[in-house]
Amino acid sequence: MGAMEKISETRSAGAREYLTFRLDQEEYGIDILKVQEIRGYEPPTRIANAPAFIKGVVNLRGTIVPIVDMRLKFGCSKAEYNTFTVVIVLHLRQRVVGIVVDSVSDVLELAQENVKTAPDVESVIDRDSILGLGSLGDRMLILLDIERLMDGSDMGLTSNVE
Repeated sequence: MGAMEKISETRSAGAREYLTFRLDQEEYGIDILKVQEIRGYEPPTRIANAPAFIKGVVNLRGTIVPIVDMRLKFGCSKAEYNTFTVVIVLHLRQRVVGIVVDSVSDVLELAQENVKTAPDVESVIDRDSILGLGSLGDRMLILLDIERLMDGSDMGLTSNVE
């Protein structure tokens, strides 16, 4: 069996690839197909009266991109900017959005049987924005529906255009 056949067989079995990143002590995963690029953090231009978690905007090759600090959005204990801090640039429907995270780990392929339903607990993350919990060995990932999360009414970032 060739490499391409293995890839299509794995995908047809329901496996998906996730970009994993860290926020404080937690590890999260988002659909790799939503990721446009990963960049080092550079201070954005602040927008007056924007929520604290919206750090501002950057000009990315002619496109104005809002930058959301996920550490502030999720209420992490600290939001320190260092050499590991990165911005994941996402392409969500008709919109480009950048999210600030502590660090990017890797890209993981998770089969559907390695994804469990998240428990129903109070959280700063809207329950509908959590796809589930992924496990791979001793790692536990919180899998996010990043499009739904960024589309939340408190964000005011993406339009409801399909």
